[in-house]
Amino acid sequence: MKTETSKRRVSALRVGTVWLILLILLVVLSAAAIAVGSAGYSVGEILRALLSTEKNTVKVIVMNLRLPRLLLAVMIGASLSASGALLQSVMRNPLADPGTIGVSAGAGTAATTILLLFPHMTNAAPLFAFGGAALACCLIYSLAWKGGIDPVRIILSGVAINSVLGAYIALLQLLYSDSLQGVLAFMNGSLSGRSWSQVQTLVIYAGIGLALAFLCIKSANTLQLGDEMVKSLGVRVNASRLFLSAVSAFLAAATVSVAGMIGFVGLVVPHISRLLVGSDYKAMLPTSVLLGAVVLLAADTVGRTIVPGMEIPVGIVMSVTGGPFFLYMLRKKGKVRGN
Repeated sequence: MKTETSKRRVSALRVGTVWLILLILLVVLSAAAIAVGSAGYSVGEILRALLSTEKNTVKVIVMNLRLPRLLLAVMIGASLSASGALLQSVMRNPLADPGTIGVSAGAGTAATTILLLFPHMTNAAPLFAFGGAALACCLIYSLAWKGGIDPVRIILSGVAINSVLGAYIALLQLLYSDSLQGVLAFMNGSLSGRSWSQVQTLVIYAGIGLALAFLCIKSANTLQLGDEMVKSLGVRVNASRLFLSAVSAFLAAATVSVAGMIGFVGLVVPHISRLLVGSDYKAMLPTSVLLGAVVLLAADTVGRTIVPGMEIPVGIVMSVTGGPFFLYMLRKKGKVRGN
């Protein structure tokens, strides 16, 4: 009994230490994200500008450009990480992420269609992207349903839908090659030019989605036991899987509609979190949320500062770093399998 209690204390201490380190990293990165850029400012300059009642260049840059971007990076990283963590529980597969079920492809298809075919409706592209993601998710689950939902069928349906929608996007880009500038920013995932209006929108959706995600912790832990064990406990497996998938799709669609298609966050971050604090979602989900915010904020800051005079979209930065990590996971595990 004492040994068990001691293990729990050590585990709680470890989780608390990880959370504290991540919070410190988030604060440090936030300060760096505000200070660095094409025009660098010291902490003193930023504080004096923010406390001043007069409108000055530093205050305009920080308040209208860097602070909204910082908040969006934090919320998007947290939302995509939570989305990926829930999907990995649904599919009992550590290599699952929001792109697996076609959310990103659905959003990209809708946004590309609006931006290329109906350019006068460009301002409504995020709304259509959200709707496209939701429709793609519904289509994939309807195709995967056969007396219940099997994780393998979801993945296969997602791959098929991703392929079809990807071909459609490629065709549109070929036919409208002269109008690709706005589409490329969306397809590559970028936070450039985002303002407080996007922050206000995402605060609502991310807040609701993350709250629902934390309410799913018990179901996420239960699904890891396997269908037969879960059914023997009297839990409705299909209902739980559908609800977790819906929350995951909602979070991913909300972020895609604001920032475009950003990959690998939902894949890499939950896996690292699992290595840090274990597979219990009571610890793993909050860790994923914090780590996701740190990772995406770091990626965005690197993307806009690493090459002077040029900004690299955060989606490209994540692909460059997430791709090798994905290959490492495949190499280490030998085959795709659950927890």
